[in-house]
Amino acid sequence: MRKKLVTIVAILFLWMKPAVSQLLRQPVTAIYLNLNAYSINDNDVFSFLNNQASLAQTKSAAAGVYGEKRFLLAATSSYAAAIAIPSQTGTFGFQVKYAGFKNFNESEVGFAYARSLGSKVDIGIQFNYYSYRVPSYINVHTINFEIGAMIHLTDQLNAGIHVYNPVGGKFSKTGEQLSPAYNIGLGYDASDKFFIGIEAVKEEDYPVNVQAGMQYNFVKQFFARAGISSATSSAYGGMGISWNNLRLDIGGSYHPQLGWSPGFLLIMHFGEGKQSPEQIKPAPDNL
Repeated sequence: MRKKLVTIVAILFLWMKPAVSQLLRQPVTAIYLNLNAYSINDNDVFSFLNNQASLAQTKSAAAGVYGEKRFLLAATSSYAAAIAIPSQTGTFGFQVKYAGFKNFNESEVGFAYARSLGSKVDIGIQFNYYSYRVPSYINVHTINFEIGAMIHLTDQLNAGIHVYNPVGGKFSKTGEQLSPAYNIGLGYDASDKFFIGIEAVKEEDYPVNVQAGMQYNFVKQFFARAGISSATSSAYGGMGISWNNLRLDIGGSYHPQLGWSPGFLLIMHFGEGKQSPEQIKPAPDNL
């Protein structure tokens, strides 16, 4: 009975607003995955999912997986995987996202590229194949792109802007258009131990969502994060531990009406391992 109810809700949701469903666009448990794009010290392989320009500061190859059980329901679970590969001509990224269950799901596959334009500006772009599916009802897809830029105002203060699906993105068969979204954010690396960030997100037909968060590194191998999202009044928190080239995060978010959403993240670095803050200062002019 519960499964049938979830299926009915999903179908009704798609019927009313299929172009703005995008359950997988924004994580619930790990909003800090977005905010870390504005940090030089604490960005990681998932940062480019929020702003592709953050890839330009990646100095070693890395891969990661992330999953969250939204509101403790299997039907609304969300998963992501990301890979970042630096090269002499820039950094390449690959990401896969999936949300939902067999009776309703969304997926997205994306390829990204970023590079530095001198010591103050980074730019990035990503192309995506996005689809959503309800068996025996609808199965549609579209291709879209997103672009981002990061400005290193100082060695500690970074600003960014990101646009998701600025043009196009029409679904096959239905002709409906995937909704665009615009992000602008600011991050401050107060020290090697402390980072604070804030971001405003405007998605079509939705009010502006302000996300804010902070991270504190107790020691090199252990850190904690916390923050809030204004759109849902949800608070989140998490902690991570690193050893050798691995990092493990466990986090959670609480919604006043819908309850808890636990999440899990694992990142592996290759080659040189995770870069230290001294290694990931803005790159010198290479043009």
